Amino acid sequence: MTKAAARIDVEGAGTRVPTEFRYWEHVDDPRVQRARRLFRTVFRFDPQPPDELVQRFAAAYYDADPVAEAFVDDVYLHGPGPKTGRAMLDRALEHGIDAVPEAPESMRRLFAEFETLPDWYDAEQVALGARVFRRWGTAAFSFATTTTLEMYSESSIAKPLSYAGGYAGEAAHKRQLETVRFWIDVTDPGGLDLGGRGRATAMRVRVMHVFIRRKLLQRPEWNLDAWGVPISIGDATLTLMGGSIVPAVGLWTVGFQTTIREIEATLQFWRYVGHLLGVQPGWYPRDVREAVQLMYAAFVKRAHTAGADGAELVESYLPAFAPKPGSPWRKRLRDEVNHRVQIGYTGYWLFPWTYARHRMPRRFPWVLHPLLRLPVNLTLETARRLVPPLDDVADRVQRARRERWYRNETGGRAAEFTPVEEFRR
Repeated sequence: MTKAAARIDVEGAGTRVPTEFRYWEHVDDPRVQRARRLFRTVFRFDPQPPDELVQRFAAAYYDADPVAEAFVDDVYLHGPGPKTGRAMLDRALEHGIDAVPEAPESMRRLFAEFETLPDWYDAEQVALGARVFRRWGTAAFSFATTTTLEMYSESSIAKPLSYAGGYAGEAAHKRQLETVRFWIDVTDPGGLDLGGRGRATAMRVRVMHVFIRRKLLQRPEWNLDAWGVPISIGDATLTLMGGSIVPAVGLWTVGFQTTIREIEATLQFWRYVGHLLGVQPGWYPRDVREAVQLMYAAFVKRAHTAGADGAELVESYLPAFAPKPGSPWRKRLRDEVNHRVQIGYTGYWLFPWTYARHRMPRRFPWVLHPLLRLPVNLTLETARRLVPPLDDVADRVQRARRERWYRNETGGRAAEFTPVEEFRR
């Protein structure tokens, strides 16, 4: 099979493993096993997953989104083109698929799947998961991005972003804020209901991902054997973990008291978001134990081969928040404060050796900011738990804070979620 002819249903999918999926090379390393024993002693369960799960996770690097793939091929790549495709998509999202009489069968299949609830869907759990993410406020934005910076060492994650240029250099701020807009839209109350803003955003992001994936597979430098397919189910599932189990645990370090029940609700919520995005692995974690085991496999399998492309993405993040020349003094002041807050959170959560390995701003004294927030958050969280009506107040406050933060960063511009039509290299 030639690179140009490769489709997402690549030969050997289901058993094929990318050469840069190094789990079995690393799992018996004494350092890994020491960490495993320590975790088992403290938390009373084994973080190392069954080998069958690891095999399915590895094979998912050759899985993607065949339903949306067919639509993108029919309309964006071999049909009327991106502009017409976007108009058709917008019309279907606003008025339903029947409002697009010219829709090909592939688009109708896409919307039939999009509008059908999966068997495992639990409305109460999904609503609670969204509420928990809202409660974390803007701290969730900083934490989720910091965990992504750690994973930019992996070529399968860094290369698509680097080739497209969306998260590198001066474009980093725009794309980062599109991600924040996505998080806000899908977690706002009613955001995932039929006709909800988050639901529409999820479809636009899904199509954007497919478009990039199809384009990258045509490029001779994409290493299918080493990395799997671009924006694979394997990597996309880890992104969903970055909105659930990972911040749920990490944000305890700044005072957010997320319970086991709430963590499992965030798993359910992001699983449903993943369903809308076309990320539908049958092995998606059902509880905290399985989520921890997946993240264990994700860290053990790392190859650290992204090199300069990964470093550029890491080093573009914090400068993206620096005040822009010519801004009004009030916005500049807010931007100066927020820039230092981001330095503090990144310096606090990013592994010290990762921070030191890259050209990053000095962490001190800004790294003290999360520590100063800890007693404040801890007090507010305790009050919220002990006085139930305060939970609704906290939800309203955090929703308002998220929108204020976003408006300041964007200057009121709307997120576009448009596919990249030309790569920068």
